[in-house]
Amino acid sequence: MSGRKLVVFDCDGTLVDSQHMIVAAMDRAFDVHSLPKLPRAQVLSIVGLSLQEAITALLPEENAATITLVQESYRQAFFHLREDPSLHEPLFPGAREALTALAERDDILLGVATGKSRRGLRSILELHDLKGMFATLQTADDHPSKPHPAMLLQAMTETGVAAGDTVIIGDTSFDMVMGVEAGVRPIGVSWGYHKSYELTEHGAVHVLEQFDELIPFLAAEWTGVPS
Repeated sequence: MSGRKLVVFDCDGTLVDSQHMIVAAMDRAFDVHSLPKLPRAQVLSIVGLSLQEAITALLPEENAATITLVQESYRQAFFHLREDPSLHEPLFPGAREALTALAERDDILLGVATGKSRRGLRSILELHDLKGMFATLQTADDHPSKPHPAMLLQAMTETGVAAGDTVIIGDTSFDMVMGVEAGVRPIGVSWGYHKSYELTEHGAVHVLEQFDELIPFLAAEWTGVPS
């Protein structure tokens, strides 16, 4: 084995099931500005993009001023919805176990690359007691939106891990293209917000059906890394 490996995770749709929060917050933001609600599937299709790009994609006919207003309303709605006990962002089954097993190893570093804000990501890490597990955290506050590779390039710079020793794990085509553009191997997950065939079409080398497949798959990908 040559040096450490870097495993970078997307957040929404990969580690955390935030679909109810996202849809509810978007519905509220649209209501504030008297915009018709969009189908749930359409809203979830933009998960993974940074907020401005996501709302622009949902409202392609609106001007920049309206996009900015809806964006701020979404932020406010999301903040308030976190106080609603009926809406929460649970970890997907097996996520904690996989993260714990990987974090305990000396040969692997963990990272996050997410379209969330820094504040949003910190809230998730605190909520699920995941602080301290990750060597690098990349958010929409500091980078262009996915699928631009900047988040992954910075994660590799911060950890000193080469592209050949890095993987990105995500649930959207944006994650897969980001990985391809950064020169790292993209691994999809089937439980998120884009279909498995979309992930494969956009570069996924494999699509996991459940989290307990992850470590054996990495062992097979990286000769010398035990499962």
